[in-house]
Amino acid sequence: MQHSAVPELELAHTNTRPIHWVATATALAAVVALSSVLQPDSARAAQASAPQAKPATVAAPATTGVDFPIQCGPTKAVVQKQASGDLDGDGRLETVAVVHCDAGMGTPPDGVYVLTQAAHAAKPRVVATLIAPKARETVTEFAVRGGAVLATMLGYSTQDVPSCCPDVKESAKWQWKNGTFVRSTPGNTQSV
Repeated sequence: MQHSAVPELELAHTNTRPIHWVATATALAAVVALSSVLQPDSARAAQASAPQAKPATVAAPATTGVDFPIQCGPTKAVVQKQASGDLDGDGRLETVAVVHCDAGMGTPPDGVYVLTQAAHAAKPRVVATLIAPKARETVTEFAVRGGAVLATMLGYSTQDVPSCCPDVKESAKWQWKNGTFVRSTPGNTQSV
Protein backbone atom coordinates (compact mmCIF):
# COMPACT_ATOMS: atom_id res chain seq x y z
CA MET A 1 0.00 0.00 0.00
CA GLN A 2 1.35 3.36 -0.96
CA HIS A 3 1.18 6.29 1.42
CA SER A 4 0.40 9.80 0.30
CA ALA A 5 2.99 12.48 0.65
CA VAL A 6 0.26 14.92 1.72
CA PRO A 7 -1.06 14.41 5.20
CA GLU A 8 -4.68 13.31 5.30
CA LEU A 9 -6.99 16.21 5.75
CA GLU A 10 -10.28 15.96 7.49
CA LEU A 11 -12.83 17.06 4.91
CA ALA A 12 -16.07 18.69 6.11
CA HIS A 13 -18.36 16.54 3.96
CA THR A 14 -16.96 13.28 5.26
CA ASN A 15 -17.77 13.96 8.89
CA THR A 16 -21.56 14.32 9.39
CA ARG A 17 -23.08 15.99 12.37
CA PRO A 18 -26.78 16.16 13.44
CA ILE A 19 -27.06 19.70 12.07
CA HIS A 20 -26.29 18.39 8.58
CA TRP A 21 -29.20 15.91 8.79
CA VAL A 22 -31.58 18.63 9.99
CA ALA A 23 -30.52 20.93 7.14
CA THR A 24 -30.97 18.15 4.57
CA ALA A 25 -34.43 17.20 5.90
CA THR A 26 -35.54 20.85 5.91
CA ALA A 27 -34.36 21.38 2.33
CA LEU A 28 -36.13 18.20 1.16
CA ALA A 29 -39.41 19.21 2.87
CA ALA A 30 -39.22 22.64 1.22
CA VAL A 31 -38.77 21.07 -2.24
CA VAL A 32 -41.74 18.70 -1.74
CA ALA A 33 -43.98 21.50 -0.47
CA LEU A 34 -43.03 23.81 -3.33
CA SER A 35 -43.63 21.11 -5.97
CA SER A 36 -47.13 20.40 -4.67
CA VAL A 37 -48.00 24.10 -4.87
CA LEU A 38 -46.64 24.55 -8.39
CA GLN A 39 -48.13 21.34 -9.83
CA PRO A 40 -51.40 21.77 -11.84
CA ASP A 41 -54.61 20.10 -10.65
CA SER A 42 -54.68 16.99 -12.84
CA ALA A 43 -58.49 16.68 -12.95
CA ARG A 44 -58.95 20.30 -14.00
CA ALA A 45 -56.06 20.25 -16.47
CA ALA A 46 -57.34 17.14 -18.26
CA GLN A 47 -60.82 18.61 -18.74
CA ALA A 48 -59.87 22.16 -19.69
CA SER A 49 -60.50 21.62 -23.41
CA ALA A 50 -63.60 19.42 -23.05
CA PRO A 51 -67.06 21.02 -22.95
CA GLN A 52 -68.46 21.17 -19.44
CA ALA A 53 -71.37 18.77 -18.97
CA LYS A 54 -73.73 19.09 -16.05
CA PRO A 55 -73.53 15.93 -13.93
CA ALA A 56 -76.76 14.23 -12.99
CA THR A 57 -76.66 14.55 -9.21
CA VAL A 58 -80.29 13.79 -8.36
CA ALA A 59 -81.76 10.29 -8.49
CA ALA A 60 -84.22 9.47 -11.24
CA PRO A 61 -87.89 9.95 -10.33
CA ALA A 62 -89.59 6.85 -8.94
CA THR A 63 -92.86 5.61 -10.42
CA THR A 64 -94.53 4.81 -7.10
CA GLY A 65 -97.34 7.15 -6.11
CA VAL A 66 -97.55 8.80 -9.56
CA ASP A 67 -101.00 9.60 -10.96
CA PHE A 68 -100.70 8.32 -14.55
CA PRO A 69 -103.29 9.65 -17.03
CA ILE A 70 -104.76 6.22 -17.75
CA GLN A 71 -108.34 5.10 -17.09
CA CYS A 72 -108.42 1.60 -15.60
CA GLY A 73 -111.89 1.48 -14.04
CA PRO A 74 -111.95 -0.93 -11.08
CA THR A 75 -108.41 -2.22 -11.76
CA LYS A 76 -105.18 -0.40 -11.06
CA ALA A 77 -102.43 0.92 -13.33
CA VAL A 78 -99.26 -1.21 -13.44
CA VAL A 79 -95.80 -0.02 -14.47
CA GLN A 80 -94.66 -2.73 -16.88
CA LYS A 81 -91.23 -1.28 -17.78
CA GLN A 82 -89.20 1.78 -16.89
CA ALA A 83 -85.87 3.39 -17.79
CA SER A 84 -84.13 6.63 -16.88
CA GLY A 85 -81.86 9.14 -18.57
CA ASP A 86 -81.31 12.85 -19.07
CA LEU A 87 -83.69 13.46 -21.96
CA ASP A 88 -83.60 17.28 -22.10
CA GLY A 89 -79.92 17.90 -21.35
CA ASP A 90 -80.49 19.79 -18.08
CA GLY A 91 -78.34 17.43 -15.99
CA ARG A 92 -81.34 15.90 -14.18
CA LEU A 93 -82.64 12.42 -14.88
CA GLU A 94 -86.13 11.77 -16.19
CA THR A 95 -87.91 8.42 -15.94
CA VAL A 96 -89.90 6.93 -18.81
CA ALA A 97 -92.56 4.41 -17.79
CA VAL A 98 -94.58 1.91 -19.82
CA VAL A 99 -97.92 1.57 -18.01
CA HIS A 100 -101.08 -0.45 -18.62
CA CYS A 101 -104.18 -1.49 -16.69
CA ASP A 102 -103.87 -4.65 -14.62
CA ALA A 103 -106.22 -6.81 -16.69
CA GLY A 104 -107.00 -10.36 -15.61
CA MET A 105 -106.42 -11.63 -19.14
CA GLY A 106 -105.63 -10.41 -22.59
CA THR A 107 -103.14 -7.73 -23.53
CA PRO A 108 -104.22 -4.27 -22.41
CA PRO A 109 -102.81 -1.34 -24.40
CA ASP A 110 -99.81 0.51 -23.01
CA GLY A 111 -99.26 4.16 -22.28
CA VAL A 112 -95.72 5.59 -22.30
CA TYR A 113 -95.13 8.53 -19.95
CA VAL A 114 -92.19 10.79 -19.10
CA LEU A 115 -91.76 11.68 -15.41
CA THR A 116 -89.73 14.43 -13.82
CA GLN A 117 -89.36 15.68 -10.29
CA ALA A 118 -88.56 19.23 -9.27
CA ALA A 119 -85.78 19.67 -6.72
CA HIS A 120 -88.12 20.35 -3.79
CA ALA A 121 -91.25 18.51 -4.99
CA ALA A 122 -92.72 15.79 -2.80
CA LYS A 123 -93.37 13.40 -5.69
CA PRO A 124 -92.72 13.05 -9.43
CA ARG A 125 -95.21 14.16 -12.05
CA VAL A 126 -96.02 13.19 -15.64
CA VAL A 127 -94.75 15.84 -18.06
CA ALA A 128 -95.36 14.09 -21.40
CA THR A 129 -97.36 11.26 -22.92
CA LEU A 130 -95.42 9.58 -25.73
CA ILE A 131 -98.04 6.88 -26.43
CA ALA A 132 -101.61 7.14 -25.17
CA PRO A 133 -103.49 3.90 -24.35
CA LYS A 134 -106.21 4.86 -26.86
CA ALA A 135 -103.64 4.16 -29.62
CA ARG A 136 -104.12 0.43 -28.77
CA GLU A 137 -100.41 -0.35 -28.90
CA THR A 138 -98.39 -2.81 -26.81
CA VAL A 139 -94.73 -1.99 -26.18
CA THR A 140 -92.53 -5.05 -26.74
CA GLU A 141 -89.05 -3.45 -26.64
CA PHE A 142 -88.11 -0.31 -24.76
CA ALA A 143 -84.94 1.63 -23.85
CA VAL A 144 -83.58 5.08 -23.03
CA ARG A 145 -80.25 5.66 -24.79
CA GLY A 146 -78.27 8.75 -25.71
CA GLY A 147 -80.98 11.14 -24.61
CA ALA A 148 -83.65 9.38 -26.69
CA VAL A 149 -86.54 7.01 -25.95
CA LEU A 150 -86.65 3.96 -28.24
CA ALA A 151 -89.59 1.59 -28.48
CA THR A 152 -91.00 -1.20 -30.61
CA MET A 153 -94.77 -1.58 -30.51
CA LEU A 154 -97.39 -4.02 -31.74
CA GLY A 155 -100.60 -2.43 -32.97
CA TYR A 156 -103.49 -2.69 -35.39
CA SER A 157 -103.92 -1.62 -39.00
CA THR A 158 -107.63 -0.81 -38.52
CA GLN A 159 -110.25 -0.70 -35.75
CA ASP A 160 -111.71 -3.92 -37.18
CA VAL A 161 -108.69 -6.03 -36.20
CA PRO A 162 -109.51 -7.96 -32.98
CA SER A 163 -107.59 -7.00 -29.83
CA CYS A 164 -106.18 -10.51 -29.58
CA CYS A 165 -104.29 -10.30 -32.81
CA PRO A 166 -102.11 -7.23 -33.47
CA ASP A 167 -101.11 -7.10 -37.13
CA VAL A 168 -98.61 -4.20 -37.23
CA LYS A 169 -95.10 -3.91 -35.76
CA GLU A 170 -93.66 -0.41 -35.53
CA SER A 171 -90.50 1.22 -34.15
CA ALA A 172 -90.33 4.77 -32.83
CA LYS A 173 -87.80 7.16 -31.37
CA TRP A 174 -88.55 10.28 -29.32
CA GLN A 175 -86.06 13.11 -28.72
CA TRP A 176 -86.42 16.41 -26.90
CA LYS A 177 -86.22 19.28 -29.43
CA ASN A 178 -87.34 22.89 -29.03
CA GLY A 179 -89.29 22.24 -25.83
CA THR A 180 -91.20 19.12 -26.91
CA PHE A 181 -90.68 15.43 -27.65
CA VAL A 182 -90.41 14.83 -31.39
CA ARG A 183 -91.23 11.36 -32.69
CA SER A 184 -89.41 9.80 -35.58
CA THR A 185 -89.70 6.32 -37.04
CA PRO A 186 -86.24 4.73 -37.48
CA GLY A 187 -87.62 1.76 -39.43
CA ASN A 188 -90.64 1.14 -41.61
CA THR A 189 -93.89 -0.22 -40.23
CA GLN A 190 -94.14 -3.96 -40.81
CA SER A 191 -97.02 -6.37 -40.93
CA VAL A 192 -96.90 -9.06 -38.26
